[in-house]
Amino acid sequence: MRLRRESRILKEKALASLSNAVTAFNSPQASASRTTVSLMSTQHSFEMLLKGALVQLKVDVFDRDADMSFGFDKCVNLCKEKLGISEQEAGYLRMLAKLRDAEQHWYGVVSEGILYTCMRAAVTLFDELLMRAFGDPLAKHFPDRILPVSTHPPKHIQTLMDEEFTQVRELLQPGKRLGAEARGRIRTLLALQALEVDDLRISERDIDRVESGIKRGDKLATLIPNLATIGTEVTGEGINVTVHFTKHDGAPVRWAKEDEAAAAVKTEDPWKKYHWTKGRLAEKLNLSTGYAAALRWHLKIDEDDSCHIQRFHNRTQIDGYSDNALKKMRDAMKEPGFEVRKIYKEYRLRKKS
Repeated sequence: MRLRRESRILKEKALASLSNAVTAFNSPQASASRTTVSLMSTQHSFEMLLKGALVQLKVDVFDRDADMSFGFDKCVNLCKEKLGISEQEAGYLRMLAKLRDAEQHWYGVVSEGILYTCMRAAVTLFDELLMRAFGDPLAKHFPDRILPVSTHPPKHIQTLMDEEFTQVRELLQPGKRLGAEARGRIRTLLALQALEVDDLRISERDIDRVESGIKRGDKLATLIPNLATIGTEVTGEGINVTVHFTKHDGAPVRWAKEDEAAAAVKTEDPWKKYHWTKGRLAEKLNLSTGYAAALRWHLKIDEDDSCHIQRFHNRTQIDGYSDNALKKMRDAMKEPGFEVRKIYKEYRLRKKS
């Protein structure tokens, strides 16, 4: 396959970062930075791989307003459409990003078993995406001897989570004074939910709830019900083992009530996604509010759940619009023959009829 120049550079960066991740993981010396470097380099390797694949497909990966390339989540969503990334694959990438966030911006405590499973799954998925995007197997670049290795056979993720939960309970026993480590492990357990939950947000209040619940004697399935939906498929053995994270039916995602002790999943406030008002949307597109309303009507923006939501406050309707709405309207304005005045006249006639 003949690669575009930028795509080749991004692919090389992806392979280099994956090499750094595996090297850090396999380091024989215990290091406080081992988990951090492993997770940060792995997430970076996927971001470069996805962007390289999108560039090769001639997909624009730049936010022209912000004058910078798209973030990781945006690239994952684009690759679901353009590269055929499945929901399970996207879920693993989200989970990896959440584990990386904890390491980069605060701290998490990731057990050896969970770290190995995540790293082995990363190599498995990287190999598959590299082949899917570029027809290029990872074995062409990496000898087997440098792939993530462990002296312990891989365990099912449910077993690892149960072991981790037991460890947290032990750390929270009276007199242990190991609450900080326990909270780091709780943060990791909460981050694993990203496999199932898009736009996952982990707050200190969530960690407080889990910690309080564990001290009361509550079970993992009660405190973090969404973990019941996560599984792994492990095939092969030794250096030839492959790991896929999977999802299956389980407890539904729900909002936690203020007085609940359990830290059920909280997703991002939807109004953060639908942050454009009618006025700001019109201003961004350099349209009058009337012309913008006509264009929204023409494109059926208000009927599209990915573009528009509404709520009522004291009988007042409040509308919110997403970046998807902005993109659709902007793209329509760039089409040959676009005439907003003509659309506005049709809009006015429909309203009068």
